[in-house]
Amino acid sequence: MSTARIQPTAFALSSSFRHLGLFNLRLPQSAAVSSNCFGQLRSYGTRRLAVSMSSVSSSNPLEICVKASVTTPNKLGDCPFCQRVLLTLEEKHLPYDTKLVDLGNKPEWFLKINPNSKVPVIKLDEKWMSDSDVITQALEQKYPDPPLATPPEKASVGSKIFSTFIGFLKSKDPSDGTEQALLNELSSFNDYLKENGPFINGKEVSAVDLSLGPKLHHLEIALGHYKTWSVPDSLPYVKSYMKAIFSRDSFIKTRAQPEDVIAGWRPKVVG
Repeated sequence: MSTARIQPTAFALSSSFRHLGLFNLRLPQSAAVSSNCFGQLRSYGTRRLAVSMSSVSSSNPLEICVKASVTTPNKLGDCPFCQRVLLTLEEKHLPYDTKLVDLGNKPEWFLKINPNSKVPVIKLDEKWMSDSDVITQALEQKYPDPPLATPPEKASVGSKIFSTFIGFLKSKDPSDGTEQALLNELSSFNDYLKENGPFINGKEVSAVDLSLGPKLHHLEIALGHYKTWSVPDSLPYVKSYMKAIFSRDSFIKTRAQPEDVIAGWRPKVVG
């Protein structure tokens, strides 16, 4: 049986076990681990732990830095681009080690590996890589099975929904046309799904769904909270699409908490 040694953090340890399928592992009471990413902030002591890898790939878990929650310690934050990469890792069944980054107080170790200080960032082939577009393409090339690539002619389907959502969310004038702009984009998407669904590339989820899904999650929560607005029943294929994406195990594992989504959009609404 092969083993891998991990220098854990509290959240990274639990997330590593979860993604490696090790749900019943118990630490001795004497095992104290850091509660911060990489153990570079406050440290309560660390110890190495041998983890069975018999049921997963023999490769080490991929390290990925993502936004931390601003409402709950040791939870994922509300970045839809981070979730896009996490969804890709989940759908490809790749083990990974999540490093939570407080974007309001970025630690030195994060700035050293990522001078542009944005998330997500992932370590591939011993190099740190940023930008969710670049990362997901690199993952597809390096780990082609199961395939998630979207045909080029379908890659832009639904691409204007997010920007029109933001315009409507920020709007203070009910008559400025931003709501109708969003409805127009959702209606076009509904028509597309009616003819081509249930997902954008047909019967199977692909990369474009993993990009759009987190944005629709933000749309649902933010507009519901700040404008008491929801996708109308007249768009049944959009509603079914959202339900199908949101109910996937990969999405449930990687979604942001509603309170984080609400907090994340507050400056754009009231600022």
